[in-house]
Amino acid sequence: MTQSPPIASQPPFDAAQAELAEQAKSWPFAEARALRERLDKLAQPAEQPIVFETGYGPSGLPHIGTFGEVVRTSMVRHAFTVLTGRATRLVCFSDDLDGLRKIPDNVPNADQLADYLDQPLTSVPDPFGTHDSFGAHNNARLQAFLDSFGFDYEFVSASERYRSGAFDETLLAMLKNFEKIRQIILPTLGPERRETYSPFLPICPRSGRVLQLRAEAIDPEAGTISYRDPDDGRLCEVPVTGGHCKLQWKADWAMRWLALGVDYEMSGKDLIDSVTLSSKIVRAMGGTPPAGFSYELFLDQNGEKISKSRGNGLSIEEWLTYGSPQSLSLFMYGQPKRAKRLYFDSIPKTVDEYHSHLEKTAIAEPVQLLDNPAWHIHQGQPEPAQLPVSFSLLLNLAAVCSAESKDVIWGYLSDYAPGSSPEKNPELDRLADYAVRFYQDRVRPQKKYRPASAAEKTHLAALHKALSELPETADAETIQSAVYAVGVAADYDPLRDWFKCLYETLLGQEQGPRMGSFFKLYGYAASLALIEAARTGQLADEAR
Repeated sequence: MTQSPPIASQPPFDAAQAELAEQAKSWPFAEARALRERLDKLAQPAEQPIVFETGYGPSGLPHIGTFGEVVRTSMVRHAFTVLTGRATRLVCFSDDLDGLRKIPDNVPNADQLADYLDQPLTSVPDPFGTHDSFGAHNNARLQAFLDSFGFDYEFVSASERYRSGAFDETLLAMLKNFEKIRQIILPTLGPERRETYSPFLPICPRSGRVLQLRAEAIDPEAGTISYRDPDDGRLCEVPVTGGHCKLQWKADWAMRWLALGVDYEMSGKDLIDSVTLSSKIVRAMGGTPPAGFSYELFLDQNGEKISKSRGNGLSIEEWLTYGSPQSLSLFMYGQPKRAKRLYFDSIPKTVDEYHSHLEKTAIAEPVQLLDNPAWHIHQGQPEPAQLPVSFSLLLNLAAVCSAESKDVIWGYLSDYAPGSSPEKNPELDRLADYAVRFYQDRVRPQKKYRPASAAEKTHLAALHKALSELPETADAETIQSAVYAVGVAADYDPLRDWFKCLYETLLGQEQGPRMGSFFKLYGYAASLALIEAARTGQLADEAR
């Protein structure tokens, strides 16, 4: 199993930018300043690289939470580097020595794994048949996943570190503090579990299983623990070093912090208690736990916690089908300590927000630039690009013209923005692709045109007349003003009911774009024809 070399990242230090970073209000800089102050109090040598860590459980494939943790940690790491100029490392740790607790239901040849329950993931055969083990397969997927986003990281395997002896020194120290660790954990356990709890889990040399058993005896001088074989009751003695034992989860996390010298690690709100206990273990060992913060978990559109087993949320693959990696990074950037709803309708809004932030980087004052999410998403190197239309507008265009391919979208874009093309505007071309997919998969199945009422037909006729009196060259703002004036003249109160009428009768949806911009993009003659089709009931009839 290959391991990335422990090379610290240290870009050239920019003193002027560091001074601006002192004033930045964005949360990555707030975290970076807090980390710097903490390290100053610890008097850590300035030449010592600062270690950031994220963890991964390879019993399953990387998911959207994995991405969120790595991208947020990378943002803090970059902010810290800009602020201090110090060398840093990002360690992505895979807990692949953990035992296989249950057979996944989303792998091929699942029946072949039944004989390997409780064995380390790197000892379980790969059901996909592509790697030496199930753990190796998922580790490879993790690294390919991280590489596809361009993350700068070091991959570290628990199996490799335990078995190579790299953790031996820390493991022996934990064995000497065996009872201290037990006393930290025991109050959190039920009566039955307290009787059998041991920080060390022996890996049975006979069966290969990771055993959760009481330690019958420990010998800190010899570096061994003794346990009774669950099958025949024999007293067995194994060293805690060399991969013969694995630590229980909370003790393992503490050991990892100590052995790797971790300075910063964030984690989900559901792990607050684990962070507290692992930190107590580190202190009991005479060390200092890392800094970090607990981020909130995601909710579905009904405000319920997202569960992988229930499938009530978006996967990373689903997001990337309809939106860019950068837009997903923006979703992760915003208010990480606040619970957010993660569902399909989040995508168009976030895509447009990303491009809005990116465009603003071209005109931002220096200190404002460091508070722009796009600056953090692009690691301080945003490349602003103006788009002639928003993603939401493209979505509505795709819906109205029932686009089956992005060529249909480009037919309108070429007229709206002369000189534009897929070759000259690759980002716009990518958005057109996303818009067609989103329309076909997410909008079309729910699309429903409402017939206009008698009064609304009169108002639509007035809108048709108002727009037909405008020159074909009228800009979006002029068209919007005409739409607005018709609604005011029709005594809509509130006026948003007028636009709601247009969305439901013209677009077949409850919400929609700025109508002046949409009519301009859709075209003069096509917009007039659309209004007339809604007035006569043609759209509603065709949708039945």
